[in-house]
Amino acid sequence: MAKPVSSLFQSLTRYFKKPWEITGPQAHPEYRSSVPRATEYRLACPATIKELPWIPNSDPETVFDIKYYPRDQRRNRPPIRRTVLKKPDVVQMMKEKTFDVAEFPRVYLAVAVEEDLDTHGGGYQK
Repeated sequence: MAKPVSSLFQSLTRYFKKPWEITGPQAHPEYRSSVPRATEYRLACPATIKELPWIPNSDPETVFDIKYYPRDQRRNRPPIRRTVLKKPDVVQMMKEKTFDVAEFPRVYLAVAVEEDLDTHGGGYQK
């Protein structure tokens, strides 16, 4: 039953057009829809390799080398020395270290503050 109904529907679609196809730009015989069909859209996957890449190779003695890396001063420095300290090492270092009074900063207030005892009411006038 479904087969005859679908064939009848397809034959009717040949004779009846959509209302917007009767007039306007879509009525022109050269008009093409801007939306492609599923069979026309993306025939090959974007990741499909159309042609193999050409990788140049030659003898090492015939290749011109400007020797950039040895002249590059930013990358041509000695490696940074790093030390990992464990807790026993730090404790041993603290026992060996002695602190001198001259190593600490001087105390900001070195003299006693002199107060004027002759003022009445803590220095405020009435």
